[in-house]
Amino acid sequence: MLTLNDVTTQSARFLAAGADLDQAKVVLLGVPLDVTVSYRPGTRRAPAAIRQASWNLEEFSLYQERDLRAVPFADAGDLALPAGGLERSLNLITQATRSLVEAGKVPFFLGGEHLLTFGTVRALAKEYPDLAVLQLDAHADLRSEYEGEELSHATVMRRIADFLPPERIYQFGIRSATQEEMEFARAHTRFFPGQLETPLRRVRAELTGRPLYLSIDLDVFDPAFAPGVGTPEPGGIGVQEALAALSLLKGVQVVGVDVVEACPPFDPSERTATLAALIVRELLLHWSI
Repeated sequence: MLTLNDVTTQSARFLAAGADLDQAKVVLLGVPLDVTVSYRPGTRRAPAAIRQASWNLEEFSLYQERDLRAVPFADAGDLALPAGGLERSLNLITQATRSLVEAGKVPFFLGGEHLLTFGTVRALAKEYPDLAVLQLDAHADLRSEYEGEELSHATVMRRIADFLPPERIYQFGIRSATQEEMEFARAHTRFFPGQLETPLRRVRAELTGRPLYLSIDLDVFDPAFAPGVGTPEPGGIGVQEALAALSLLKGVQVVGVDVVEACPPFDPSERTATLAALIVRELLLHWSI
C-alpha cells in the first residue's frame, strides 16, 4: 500500500473524500507529471486545481440523484515525482498503481500529462491480462515517436499498444492525428473519430464482463468548455454528451481511471478545473450503486 513517503502533503482533499485508505474502495491519487508536454507546460499543477475546484460543487448530483458522501473513497494526495526524471517517474507511477491494486483498491488518477497512463496501464495489464483501454481524447496519441522521443504524451497509446493488443484500445472523440496515426488506428485499434456517445453505446455490450481502464484527456472537450488544457483542439464534445456517455459505463468493470491534461496556468476562469472536478464526481458516484 502507499506510504507517507510516496506522497506529498496537500492543503485540501477532493470534495467529500476520506483520508482512511484502508476503508476506501476507490483511491484518488494526484500524479503531477509535466515532463514531455510540447505546447503548454503546467500540468503538474492540475491535481491541486481540480481538488480546489471540487469544493465549488455540491456533494449531491442532480444528474444521478446520488450523494458523493455515500461513496467509499479516499484521497491519498499527490505522488512525489522527481523533477525532470521521466523514467523514474513512470516507474513510481507503475509501482503506486500496483500497490493500490494489490490492496484491493480501484485507482483514480488526477493528472498530470497523458504519458502517466503508460505507467498506470502497464501495472494494470499485469493484474488483468484481458484489460481494455477506453481513451476519450482529441488526439490519437499513436505516434511512433515525437520530436525524437518514443515516450511522450503524443505517443502514449502507441506505447501501450506495444504490450496490450491494440484491438483492445477503444479511441473516442479523436479529431487530430497524423496520416501515420490514422492508418495505424484504422488497421489496429477500435477507432471512432469525432464521436463519443453513439459509438460507445454501440460497443457497450462487448465491454461488459471485462476489466476496463478509462482515460479521459480533457482536450476531448471543445475549448469553449475546457480552454485550460495542454493542447487545445477546436471542435470537441460538449458536457452533456460526455455525461450521457459516461453513464453508459455504469455496471461495467472499471478497474482504473485517469483524468489528465488540465493546465491551470491557462485556465484563469477555472472552467477546466471545475469541469474536471464534475467529471470526477460523476464517475465516483458510479461506485455508490
